[in-house]
Amino acid sequence: MNLVIVESPAKCKTIGNYLGSDYQVESSIGHIRDLSIKGKGGFGVDINNNFAPEYVILKDKVEIVEHLKALARKADHIYLATDPDREGEAISWHLKEVLEQPNKKVSRIVFNEITKGAILKAIGNDRQVDMNLVHSQESRRILDRIIGFRLSSLMQQKLGSKSAGRVQSVALKLVVDREKEIKAFDSSEYWDINAFLVKETDKGEYHFKAKLNSYNGNKIDVKNEEEAKKIVDSLNSDYVITDVVKKRRSRSSKPPFITSTLQQDASAKFNYNAKRVMGIAQKLYEGVELGDERVGLITYMRTDSIRLSDEFVENAKNYIVNNFGKDYYKGVKKSSKTKNVQDAHEAIRPTDIRRTPESIKKYLSLEDYKIYSLIYNRALSSLMADAVVEDTKIDINNNGYIFNVNGEITIYDGFLKVYEETSIEASPEEELNILPEMNIGETLIKEDIKMEQKFTLPPYRYTEARLIKKMEELGIGRPSTYALTMETLRLRAYAVMDHRAFVPTEQGILTSEQLDLFFSSIINVEYTAKMENTLDLIAEGKAVWYEEIRKFYDRFVPLIENARDNMVKIYPKKTDEFCPECGCPLVIRRGPFGEFTACSDYPHCKFIKKKPKVEPVRTGVKCPICGEGELVERINVRGRTKGSIFYACDRYPKCKTTFSGIPNGEKCEVCGGFMITMKDGTTRCGNEKCKTVIALKKLAAKKD
Repeated sequence: MNLVIVESPAKCKTIGNYLGSDYQVESSIGHIRDLSIKGKGGFGVDINNNFAPEYVILKDKVEIVEHLKALARKADHIYLATDPDREGEAISWHLKEVLEQPNKKVSRIVFNEITKGAILKAIGNDRQVDMNLVHSQESRRILDRIIGFRLSSLMQQKLGSKSAGRVQSVALKLVVDREKEIKAFDSSEYWDINAFLVKETDKGEYHFKAKLNSYNGNKIDVKNEEEAKKIVDSLNSDYVITDVVKKRRSRSSKPPFITSTLQQDASAKFNYNAKRVMGIAQKLYEGVELGDERVGLITYMRTDSIRLSDEFVENAKNYIVNNFGKDYYKGVKKSSKTKNVQDAHEAIRPTDIRRTPESIKKYLSLEDYKIYSLIYNRALSSLMADAVVEDTKIDINNNGYIFNVNGEITIYDGFLKVYEETSIEASPEEELNILPEMNIGETLIKEDIKMEQKFTLPPYRYTEARLIKKMEELGIGRPSTYALTMETLRLRAYAVMDHRAFVPTEQGILTSEQLDLFFSSIINVEYTAKMENTLDLIAEGKAVWYEEIRKFYDRFVPLIENARDNMVKIYPKKTDEFCPECGCPLVIRRGPFGEFTACSDYPHCKFIKKKPKVEPVRTGVKCPICGEGELVERINVRGRTKGSIFYACDRYPKCKTTFSGIPNGEKCEVCGGFMITMKDGTTRCGNEKCKTVIALKKLAAKKD
């Protein structure tokens, strides 16, 4: 009997079906060992002996380890089949160590997809555990332990902050710095002037909007209402086309997904956060029941490589040619590697191009189907021909004032037949019209002329997608860290989500500022990116792991000692009150849900002062669901949306109606739900599952 050990129980059944009765597939259920809490600082390493680590079996894994050891003793051969990354390599090494079997009896196998062919090929190409990869992961863990124990402890004692870390603290700094940019932004007024015009064609009237651009050849900047009115008053009824410029260009498809781009696109298209996306992708990778078989639908989802296997490319080529025609196939497009790319395995792609989303839709949940379709279509489109579009720019003259209208027509769809990318930076201002044929000298009919006051906008706050994109650009973190970092910022109450964007809390700003004051030499973009490069060098055998940790440690310790002596201690704060139970002074402490007042003699006295009940702000709007209660403004006190405002019926818990805005009496034309007005004045559908963008467009068209 051969023993195969994987990380996840979900893989056992899938792989077991492929290998048959000669193999027994078991799971370690993730890590089985971790650093102890012994030694100097409780780091679990011997600082004076090249940071030699001491590992202990996790308490909840003792029985699992004993079970695996018993099976290993009886097995003819043991295949360690944990995930194909550094974390997986380290888990395989830990398993090898605790199983205590001869080297020749234990080998490592790696596969990027859970299919029969990939598993059998991996067994035929087994190898020994790669200790360079293990040392790289080991170094990351030791660094995180040192920072976590020393820096997090300091921040808790001084500021009441819950944690600090190499990656999360730099991500927090990005969020805080962006918020400071927004607050410092000096908004200026400007006015748009739009002409609503009509062109008569054989097929009927075509209505479109043209925006004022220039006057007598000079770009025009309308700064106030007086200037706008003066321009409008000087316009006449003659709108004449003076220039028509048509230009064809090619649009190339994007490469197949890596971890970060999958998270960004799923956020833009479906409003899924990174944690949710990775959970769905994990399930698709490990295996899904398709009738009487269980198969892994996608390749490994933690990757920063856009490489595709030759076998997949060939199969995809045949599929594209057979289903769309040979003109639709282009092949692998050349792409330069971005910095810090490990290229350890392939991009995220379907395991079988013939397994189309529609063909297996009945076996998948809605969210599984959405993510699988996204991955499938992106991988397929990456090999397809460029689309050809024709851009049209038209200049329209009225008394020396030039109005512009832009249009786009798809001449050849190419990859657009299967996939259209959604930009995370898309602006509602950007309009592209499908224009009829227009000629120089034609006169257009004026329908209306409108002035619109606007103000320059500050930089965008970071949504999850934008923050992940920024981290990737800067070389901070790795595919496996993005989702965890996003979650940590919320769980530590360093930021709350407002309209899907990170807004730093007071505690988040305080934490970032103090880290910047005392640890700016190591908690910064450059140093964090450099450390990622160093970990890559260790993985490649080009750097000695304990020497690199020593460099960090010798730099880190003086910073900690300086901060311990000089950082101002904020908590607990003294008050003028005394404990009604024991008479000791009351102090203000910081807990998971913010500040609270308690006895200074804790834990001997556990008195906590109750906060006075705050009456909710009433809106005067009747609850549209029960028709009896009134909607009141409330604030979330926990979870990932902690600190955000929502509106709820005052008859709770009898009526559990909640909205993120106030219903305005209109119904959504897409789903029939209630339209709501948000704090910032924008209007959208109150149904969180509704395609809000479509609802907004239809509402805007209706108002126009």
